[in-house]
Amino acid sequence: MRSLAAIMRQADAPPSARIQAIAILLDRGWGKAVQPIAGEDGEPLRIVIRQFNETIDADLTPTGTTAGLVN
Repeated sequence: MRSLAAIMRQADAPPSARIQAIAILLDRGWGKAVQPIAGEDGEPLRIVIRQFNETIDADLTPTGTTAGLVN
């Protein structure tokens, strides 16, 4: 924290370094701003979780052909 404060106060430091130090100090002290998450047209996001339990035993190997594979 002291190093960041020193960079922030250092007049001959590059402006980008000073601004980055300021941003980090503000994030530490005040927390990051809330980032709202919304779906289309500003509507709340809708999350659907589905679980499939059906097991299918299928032979997916080609039958006597190269199935379009290049040798």
